[in-house]
Amino acid sequence: MSNNLGMDVRNSPRSRCRIDSKVHYFKQEANGRVINISRSGLALELTSKLPAAAGSPVVIENADIGLLEGVVRWNYGGRIGIMFKPNSNSIAKVAAYFRNFHQEVRPVLTR
Repeated sequence: MSNNLGMDVRNSPRSRCRIDSKVHYFKQEANGRVINISRSGLALELTSKLPAAAGSPVVIENADIGLLEGVVRWNYGGRIGIMFKPNSNSIAKVAAYFRNFHQEVRPVLTR
């Protein structure tokens, strides 16, 4: 992706997946599903509304990866983008997920 406007853009390629998860935002909690993941972040499709503002800390909990700390990058239309905190724990958990569990999900319907 070209960065002509000096904007912060995605650094690593995303892989499609479907992982049921929970997002913890301060004292609030929302269920959702990870729809894509990369080594630096993920996108979640939420089942309920979560008023998380960009820059807010969150914790993602799921069975395949465990607990991951991150920061909200965007929240729009029932989906939320999260960038992982750059620490060795998050890096190791995501690397282990890609090594042991990840299977690329293809769309069921095609055009």
